[in-house]
Amino acid sequence: MCNLAQILSVAACKNDGSQYQTYGQPVPTHKQTVHNCTALVMYLMHNTPSHMKIEINGSPRKTRQSKSNVDPYVTDLLENIVEGKTILQLGKDVKVFSQGDSAEAIYFIQNGKVKVTVVSAMGNEAVLAILGPRGFLGEGCLVGQTLRVSTATAIQPTTIFRIERRAMLRALHAQSELTEKFTASLLARNIDLQEDLCDQLFNHSEKRLARVLLKLARFGQNNAMPVAKMPRLSHETLAEMVGTTRSRITHFMNKFRKLGLIDYNGEITVRAELLTDVVLHD
Repeated sequence: MCNLAQILSVAACKNDGSQYQTYGQPVPTHKQTVHNCTALVMYLMHNTPSHMKIEINGSPRKTRQSKSNVDPYVTDLLENIVEGKTILQLGKDVKVFSQGDSAEAIYFIQNGKVKVTVVSAMGNEAVLAILGPRGFLGEGCLVGQTLRVSTATAIQPTTIFRIERRAMLRALHAQSELTEKFTASLLARNIDLQEDLCDQLFNHSEKRLARVLLKLARFGQNNAMPVAKMPRLSHETLAEMVGTTRSRITHFMNKFRKLGLIDYNGEITVRAELLTDVVLHD
């Protein structure tokens, strides 16, 4: 974070009558420097990217995400791991790891979303999951997996903690609270995978789509909410997750919108209670 006083104090030259040389050129006078610095500040105010802050008179400019909106769960969970921990700030479409890479770390998502995909020997790609805040990936390295069997890609700006394999194993042995919470997360994921399998085997594509929308809308929510929002995904991606065609996804999404179960407005608004009652409990 910068403020106007700091910029001026660094940039301004001391007006003591002396002439300093910079690459053979005299430094401007104090009056000229202040004028130039003011122009610089005005330029920065209008051209600084939104993820950077410039503070003038103690009032910060709005940023895309304030600290109060960041879930502290992952930070608190991993706070006692000192060595082997790295925080990664990933932009949209940046890969966390690729299929076939060496498996040397586990990753925990603080905020954002990551898509996990796999490509067959014939070149066909399938979406295995979309993970959100409090999710983790790459855990196979903890049980002897040497190569990545999938590709993980950020689908929006994402903050991830990377924990090296040995550091994570040491922490699981030494920290009972971490072990308890991580084990609970693994069990919850196992239950979720079993539900996904039953869903794929026994339910038709409309119910499978409804369940996918509910899962995506509830990322990072500790309690069920009657109305929740999720980033808009392409119908092609949803089709890969559901296991059907893009045209069927388009048909059902239009149907859900006409029934008032979902809405489009930049993001997808999911009316969870209505969607559950009308589609899953019919």
